[in-house]
Amino acid sequence: MTTPTRVCFRLQVRPELLDEYLTRHSPVWPEMLAEISAAGRRNYSLFLGEGGTLIGYYETDDDAAAQAYLASSEVAARWEAEMGRFFADLDGRPDQAATPLTEVFHLEQQLNDIPAESDHS
Repeated sequence: MTTPTRVCFRLQVRPELLDEYLTRHSPVWPEMLAEISAAGRRNYSLFLGEGGTLIGYYETDDDAAAQAYLASSEVAARWEAEMGRFFADLDGRPDQAATPLTEVFHLEQQLNDIPAESDHS
């Protein structure tokens, strides 16, 4: 079984556009949802923090292939062109220019790495 790649990223939504940003995601275009899925991204979530900090998370078996698929998608190009104005300090399409975050802890990984006889109590 292939372990999926977990991807987390950060973007900054312009505070004056937060309400509209939320409206645009309730719901996302059905054809864009289909493209995200066809690209191989799953378990995709966006979390909005105070001041417009947006954290995104998804899993995929091949992130480079998923990114390439979306980069060539006309639907994704239209969606990202419309979404670009919502983000501060962004150079390029939001789906390609987001700041990736480094994973420092994953519960299941560490549980799987514990030897069977190990006892840390």
